[in-house]
Amino acid sequence: QVQLVESGGGLVQAGGSLRLSCAASGSTFSIVAIGWYRQGPGKQRELVAGFSSGGRTNYADSVKDRFTISRDNAKNTVYLQMNRLKPEDTAVYYCNARSDTVVAGAYDYWGQGTQVTVSS
Repeated sequence: QVQLVESGGGLVQAGGSLRLSCAASGSTFSIVAIGWYRQGPGKQRELVAGFSSGGRTNYADSVKDRFTISRDNAKNTVYLQMNRLKPEDTAVYYCNARSDTVVAGAYDYWGQGTQVTVSS
């Protein structure tokens, strides 16, 4: 089992910045990929940024050059630094971790989500 707790969301004006944090606990040794997704009003959930199982960093085209994902392995925490925010970035942001073990196979864990609202 992996538990994910997000923090750092809030209300910000367009052009502003926020930093989201995702603290993982439990069987963190089993995590092979971790990242951030978001779901805006009336939209499907989409990948924002993540570390793949191969160690590659991926970003959605809409956030490249504005958002940066990073991690502190000692703290089992992943961050999403969001700069130059736009109203279209308004969404609930979810942390996702993929666990993969021989016994249980692959499984996706999700945090509870944190609201980011960007006013124009």
